[in-house]
Amino acid sequence: MSATIALLAAAEGEEHNPLLPATYDITWSIVALVVVGFVFWKLVLPKFQKVLAERTEQIDGGIKRAEEAQIEAKAALEQYHAQLAEARTEAAQIREEARTQGQQIIAEMKAQAQEESDRIVAAGHSQLVAQRQQIVTELRADLGKTAVDLAEKVIGESLADDVKRAGTVDRFLSELDAVSANSAAGK
Repeated sequence: MSATIALLAAAEGEEHNPLLPATYDITWSIVALVVVGFVFWKLVLPKFQKVLAERTEQIDGGIKRAEEAQIEAKAALEQYHAQLAEARTEAAQIREEARTQGQQIIAEMKAQAQEESDRIVAAGHSQLVAQRQQIVTELRADLGKTAVDLAEKVIGESLADDVKRAGTVDRFLSELDAVSANSAAGK
């Protein structure tokens, strides 16, 4: 520094250069620059580095949290897909069971309907047989009475004896049944 001052002093004897500042200005500027640089280096720069480190940690932590969240989201998505596939399989099984139960119910209903139909037909047949028997009995009685009335008119006697009349009617109808059976067998 003393060399610089000596140079500046020698230059003072010469004419002053308008582009070069005065020596005292340069000296005080250098001192001020060193003081500001020292304060900046001791106070501002550590705080600045601390803030940068915190932000770096926050960014790194945010990235790490984002990666963890993405991993969790992928796991949740895979679990969702697995549950969805399981639900679809279960729904297909339920549909198949319902279809099977429906077919079974239809088969049971058809069987019940057939049984009911057979019962109704059998009841109708037995009722028809009973009605036929009743009609045949009534017709025999009416035919017997008519035959007796005609016989009384032809003979001119009264055939009032019920036992006799019943025996005659029964015998006549038996012969009539035998004749119709023989004619039916002869066809």
